[in-house]
Amino acid sequence: MTELFDRGLLKNFSNEVKKLVEDVSESVASVITTSLTIDELLRVVPVRGVGSAFVISEDGYLVTNSHVIARAEMIMLLIKDETLQARVVSLDPSRDIALLKVEDIKLKPLKLGDSDKVNIGEIVLAIGSPLGLLGPNVSLGVVSAKGRVIEGEGFILEDLIQTDAAINPGNSGGPLINMESEVVGVTTAMIPFAQGIGFAIPINTVKRFLDIIKRYGRPIRAYIGVITTPLSDQIARYYRLPVREGLLVLRVLRGSPSHIYGVQEGDIITHAESHKLKNVGDLRRIIEESLEVGRVRLTIIRRQRKIELELPIVVEEIGY
Repeated sequence: MTELFDRGLLKNFSNEVKKLVEDVSESVASVITTSLTIDELLRVVPVRGVGSAFVISEDGYLVTNSHVIARAEMIMLLIKDETLQARVVSLDPSRDIALLKVEDIKLKPLKLGDSDKVNIGEIVLAIGSPLGLLGPNVSLGVVSAKGRVIEGEGFILEDLIQTDAAINPGNSGGPLINMESEVVGVTTAMIPFAQGIGFAIPINTVKRFLDIIKRYGRPIRAYIGVITTPLSDQIARYYRLPVREGLLVLRVLRGSPSHIYGVQEGDIITHAESHKLKNVGDLRRIIEESLEVGRVRLTIIRRQRKIELELPIVVEEIGY
């Protein structure tokens, strides 16, 4: 234990963090938006907002949260001592992700990691512009949990990474970085009741968003109407469940294919298209891969009984 507090080790760790921040900071932008609203005297007045974004390609593409730029009339980026005007290429409110583009400048992209390989207890850094303090500003913490589901007024976000790295308004859209300088998540500060904890959208969700844009030219939402959470040994033991791996159904949306075909709260979805399910992202990925077929086969455990269902996939155009 004393080795953990060795001054040399702490200095080496501090230097490692400092180098990491220096490497990635020039790829993180402060986002300044201007939108129009009507004041109490019915006058149209401009309102400024601040968020964050990060570079994903040399030719000027960046990722941020959709709620950061959703109603913006003008988007300016502060990056590498440059002030650039950005345009929205695509926006997906269901994932809270947006793709931005700036012209006529070469940028340094961040490396996108694999959020499925993120471990609880892993050290991560949140980089952005919290509370309007133009950055990049850095906070450090650990991954506290995975697979979180957050529901608020008008939104449901699934499969979130939870961290104790400080995340405040203005951090939204910035990267969550691991110690290999890889982006593992997109921080979001749209959860108003979070205290001492923050959340990030897994980077694999961003990768699927980009793939859908490439395949279909627009964001689409493909779903069967269930809200799930990954099983853990603790949950399985507490409820005396017959399996230790799969997705526990928390909620079935009324009128959805899952509701119509009889999926119930408390069911455990163990397989989709014969693939084992370990996290919410697995199910969403398989549903999206089955779009051309239009249906997805599920294996469900319900009170010691195995059930096979084939559900139609609902596809909606969402965002642009």
